[in-house]
Amino acid sequence: MTGATGAVGRHVARMLPADAEVRLLVRDVAKARRAGLRGEPVPGDYQDRPGLDRALRGADAVLVVTANPLRPADDENILAAARAGGVRRAVKLSWLGVADPAEDGLIARWNRDAEARLRASGLDWTVLRMRTPMSNTLAWAPSIRAEGVVRALGGSARSACVDPRDVAAVAVRALTAPGHAGRTYALTGPAPISVREQVRELSGVLRRPIGFEELTADQALARWRERLPEPLAQALLEAAVRRAGGASARTEGDVEAVTGRAPEAFASWAADHEPDFR
Repeated sequence: MTGATGAVGRHVARMLPADAEVRLLVRDVAKARRAGLRGEPVPGDYQDRPGLDRALRGADAVLVVTANPLRPADDENILAAARAGGVRRAVKLSWLGVADPAEDGLIARWNRDAEARLRASGLDWTVLRMRTPMSNTLAWAPSIRAEGVVRALGGSARSACVDPRDVAAVAVRALTAPGHAGRTYALTGPAPISVREQVRELSGVLRRPIGFEELTADQALARWRERLPEPLAQALLEAAVRRAGGASARTEGDVEAVTGRAPEAFASWAADHEPDFR
């Protein structure tokens, strides 16, 4: 597993069958152990071929999770080590925006290229195209705790955001069960929901008022620039503009088709994560 301590990967590690032998490629072994993840932490980085080889040698399947559009070689490095290590199956987390032909920003191009590399890898592949994970709202926790307010761009934009646990459930099936090779799944929540509606749901869970303050595009861009390189900050702004135009509102049925149950709503996710915001 790559991305084992991330929003989706941590749930995959916990959901895998009890008899599965799991290796976790991680930069910080201590962090992985503190997270209580089942599996053997193997130190390494996507640019560290010896670490990738140690993690992938003799494995049957690999979960491919990369996160930096400015490092497109990460996917190829993982796939090259997988081929060398005898891996047969690769399951790749991607972004549902790539299904929109009009979406041609940095993030979409990066994900499309990564998908193309996977399909050309010679491995049995499955692509999981996910909508924005509900866990992204955890970024609001500090301001909710300190000030009782959420500040964001595009408060009325609606997105069919998805519970990372639902994505993980699909990933586990693709990693461990037959019938998923050559498939591309579109993973969303059950209904589109706006930022303002998410804030209201969190207010209800916490049983106290939470305010919402709309950021301007310039304010949001300035915040992203504080922690991200300029190309990524601009890419997030472009994605927010498209989201405001309804690009992320469509729901898909693949979570239920693969798992046999409907995807979880944001209200359920928020209730389960109440301690993170309190």
